[in-house]
Amino acid sequence: MLTMPTINMERTGQNIMHLRKQNGLSVKDLQDIFGFATPQAIYKWQHGTALPTIDNLVVLAAVFQVHTDDILAIDVLVG
Repeated sequence: MLTMPTINMERTGQNIMHLRKQNGLSVKDLQDIFGFATPQAIYKWQHGTALPTIDNLVVLAAVFQVHTDDILAIDVLVG
């Protein structure tokens, strides 16, 4: 039987939102850190409709002072 890890986008988004709030940052703060013209990407991350790219994930981990594993929510599917 093969186990396949998958990223749970909704729980990852919840982690991003929780860590952002825990660090006293607003969505606008993250938008400025990333240099995004609009906050849409951050809202998509938080709502679990999109994932940050690898380089943005690394920046998030640095900003939140956590490991990337603390941001990503991994489910293991047995198939």
